[in-house]
Amino acid sequence: MLELNRDDFTKAELVKVMRSDDPELLQELFSTARKIRKEIQGNKIFAYGFVYFTTYCRNNCNFCYYRNSNDIERYRKNEEEVLATSKALIESGVNLIDLTMGEDPQYHQEKFETVANIIKKIKGEYDTPVMISPGVVSNEIIDNLADAGADFYALYQETHNRELFAKLRVGQDYDERMNAKLYAKEKGMLIEEGLLAGVGENEEDIVDSLLTMGEIGASQVRVMSFIPQEGSPMENCATPDRMEELKIIALMRLLYPQALIPASLDVDGIKGLKDRINAGANLITSIIPPKSGFMGVAHNTMDVDEGGRTVEEARGILDQMGLRIATREEYKEFIKEAGK
Repeated sequence: MLELNRDDFTKAELVKVMRSDDPELLQELFSTARKIRKEIQGNKIFAYGFVYFTTYCRNNCNFCYYRNSNDIERYRKNEEEVLATSKALIESGVNLIDLTMGEDPQYHQEKFETVANIIKKIKGEYDTPVMISPGVVSNEIIDNLADAGADFYALYQETHNRELFAKLRVGQDYDERMNAKLYAKEKGMLIEEGLLAGVGENEEDIVDSLLTMGEIGASQVRVMSFIPQEGSPMENCATPDRMEELKIIALMRLLYPQALIPASLDVDGIKGLKDRINAGANLITSIIPPKSGFMGVAHNTMDVDEGGRTVEEARGILDQMGLRIATREEYKEFIKEAGK
C-alpha cells in the first residue's frame, strides 16, 4: 500500500492514485485527507456566500452556459442589490463574500469602479473578507481591486494542458490568464486556482495541474466536475464519475495541508456536500440566498429557491458529521496566516 500521510509524492505516485479503483486504497486516501484536515483546523468548516452579479460575458468558453454567443436571458445586478444580498449572506453566517462575474464589457469600460466600491463597503461596513472573480483584467484594474481591499483573486485555468485550454477557452491566451493571477498575488491578494474535471484531460494532466497549483502559490485550490450546459458546444458531453473529483480533492489535501479546498454546492447541490467534505474539503462554496434572483454557474438554479444552498441547510449536515461552520473571526485568522 502506498504511504499517503506525507507530502513528498512523485508525479508517478500521484498518477497511480488517480488511476486506482482499489477500494482499500481509496478508503485510506479519504481517511488520510480527513485526518490532515482535522490536524490543521479541528472540526471547523468555512462557508462562502456566492454573489454572481452579472451574467454578461465577452468570452465564448465551450463549456459555459453564459458564453457570449449563447442566446439566453441574462442579468446585471446593481450595487444596491449586490450589497443587500451580501448583507443577507453575512447575517446568515458566511465567512466570505465571493463576488463572481462574467467578463462583462460594461464593467471593463468603467474600469471596475462599481466593483471596487462594493468591495470597500463589504469590507468597511460589514467587516467581511471578499473574494473577487472578475476573469482576466488589466494590471491597473487589479491594482484598484487590491486597493479596495479584496482578499482573494480567483481565476481558473481549468486545465494546465495548453492544447486542452485552447479547446475550452476559445480565443483566450493561457499566459495572459496565468499572469493576471500571478500579478494579483504580487499585489498582496491570495489567489485561487481551479481545474475542471471531465473535459478531456487524462491523469497526467490532472497531476500537472495539482503540482502547478503549488508552484504558483495558490492558497485556495478547487476542482469541479464538468456539467453539460444547454446551448454550448459541449452540451452533449457526459458529466464525469464523481469519484474523479473526490480523488482530486483528497490529493489536494495531502499535497497542500493548509490549503482552502472547496466543496461546491454548484455541481450536485446540497446532496453532494457530505462526500466532498469526507474527501478532505474544508469549506463550502456557492451558498446562495433563496428567491434572491442570483444564479449559480454549473447548475444555475439547483437547490437555490428551495433553500438548499443556505448556511442553515449545510449546518444540519455538518452537525451530523461532528463538524461545524466556522465563525467569521476564525476564518479571518486562517487567511491571515495563509498570507504570511
